[in-house]
Amino acid sequence: MSAKNSFKRRVFLYGLLTIACASSAGLLVALESAKQAYATVEVQYEQIEATPFPIGVNPQLGTITELPATEEFYVEYLAKTDTETHSLWTKLASLFQTNQVYQNLASSVSRIIVIWPGERTEETTNNIGDVLRWDSTDRQTFVNLLADNDLQFSQGYALPGQYVTHRYATPEDVASELAEQFQVLVQDRYTQEIESIVSLSDTLIIASLIEREASDFENMREISGVIWNRLFIDMPLQLDASLQYVKAENQYETSWWPAVRPADKFIDSPFNTYQNKGLPPEPIANPSVEAIVAALNPRETDCFYYFHSSTKEYYCSETYEEHVTKLRTVYGQGN
Repeated sequence: MSAKNSFKRRVFLYGLLTIACASSAGLLVALESAKQAYATVEVQYEQIEATPFPIGVNPQLGTITELPATEEFYVEYLAKTDTETHSLWTKLASLFQTNQVYQNLASSVSRIIVIWPGERTEETTNNIGDVLRWDSTDRQTFVNLLADNDLQFSQGYALPGQYVTHRYATPEDVASELAEQFQVLVQDRYTQEIESIVSLSDTLIIASLIEREASDFENMREISGVIWNRLFIDMPLQLDASLQYVKAENQYETSWWPAVRPADKFIDSPFNTYQNKGLPPEPIANPSVEAIVAALNPRETDCFYYFHSSTKEYYCSETYEEHVTKLRTVYGQGN
């Protein structure tokens, strides 16, 4: 593998606990073992690149059909990289990527980068730029390259995951690999038949909202059901995640996903889903493949309202009155 084209996606499932407590020498051994373990996963991705997404929603008819194929697709293709161990390793790799000493211990020529589900492109760019020590021009080039897609979306085309790249990888190198991953894992599965029912643009937008609002794959499908129910009756989506996206555009805002206040519901923006019906003009973040599958395969539900408790329990309601009652029960308030 050449240095210039060595940017490869890695799913490090082996050596999680070893790396957490290993010495420098042990760290090198564990990382090498992880690279060997990844080869199997890479083959699995190659085998599924042409497998179409299942689709259980029909906006034209306003119907949701829960398909056995959705669970089968998840178990066969997505659950392999969505285990608790994988989640813990991703967190460890994310911490690891910011430490140049550990990066050098792992390899003098490669760097680990992590794209988290639901990150903004700007967020991802900063993280990758810090690891690869890009200057401001490199970072802007990378943002422009990611936006140079079929839909001209600034968000939505950087698939979350763990990647290994050459330490001197350019914005073009990284963007090229991300584009290849998106082609294989999303576009090659998005058939013309699916496009005729739900456009890829709508799916990416809904998936980005789901990614920011949901906790896991099952919850993604539940929230997808609520979103589609609202779209079916032309009801505003009223999602705080879209307001967070707008608020972060403020030059004085220090968080990519700032807390939402009641007054924010009146922000003048096409991304304000409290003031505008339908979908935002483009995705608000980069969704995972799981979120894309959930957008196409919502749970059939009577709910139009939902919230999560402080302990991440999910509550949904058919009416606003029921929604308020549950809020008061859980939080002791009505809004």
